[in-house]
Amino acid sequence: MTEIIDAHHHLWDPAHRPQPWLTEPGLEALHRPFTPRDLLAETTAAGVSRTVLVQVLPDHDETVEFLAVAARVPEVAAVVGWADLTAPGIADTLAGLKAGPGGAHLAAVRHLVQAESDPQWLGRPDVRRGLAAVADAGLAYDLLVLPHQLPAALSSVRALPHLTFVLDHLAKPPVASGALEPWRGLLRDLAAEPNVYGKLSGLVTEADHAAWTVDDLRPYADTAIDAFGPGRLMFGSDWPVSLLAAGYGDVLDAAEQLTGGLTAEERARVFAGTAKHVYQLKDPS
Repeated sequence: MTEIIDAHHHLWDPAHRPQPWLTEPGLEALHRPFTPRDLLAETTAAGVSRTVLVQVLPDHDETVEFLAVAARVPEVAAVVGWADLTAPGIADTLAGLKAGPGGAHLAAVRHLVQAESDPQWLGRPDVRRGLAAVADAGLAYDLLVLPHQLPAALSSVRALPHLTFVLDHLAKPPVASGALEPWRGLLRDLAAEPNVYGKLSGLVTEADHAAWTVDDLRPYADTAIDAFGPGRLMFGSDWPVSLLAAGYGDVLDAAEQLTGGLTAEERARVFAGTAKHVYQLKDPS
């Protein structure tokens, strides 16, 4: 492959911006800074040319900082930021982000829907109004949901056909258990909608962290490839969260093996073309 774009990774520094979620048991290895320099060490070694930086916290200031990172680090081509979808002034908030430093790099918005206790959160009228504002701003929306939240996601996707949705981590299927249903059926229903794209990302951390194999991931990747097709699927490392189960290069290698049955043109879409289309990435001048 001549070009690889990592369509999903994070950065953080707990000393600068506390990350309460990192205090949970088992996440000690992640409770340290992960900086642009750390990122570039990994991407350069792996042959990844550009990346998409994705929000971590429901925090406006984090998004402002991430846009500033994209403005000064050429390899960070786009940002998936956060904005309060339920706020009456969300349209103004998005306009302000786009007009600020690095604002041209804002490509999408995301909310931590997986943490919402209401499985129908995406169907709330105030949320739907916020999603419509995202579409009106010319941005995509990243869906971070769990399998039981897929029905509400499907309802929102159908209600907002003019908004491009991106399903992060394939909705976190239960790889460790090996179960496919009901996740598989729900994913296929969502992927049948033409305004939805998927990320081949996050699978290693849903598997057995210590003993996963590519074959463990394959049924889930095959389902996604069949449901979305290469033209609506993109690679993401989910680094540094992925370090819980695998190194950066290991995640990329697994994705390459999982897409080994595709043609060269199809693989080019998964590893670069789809991300460029969805996040409106311009080729470097």
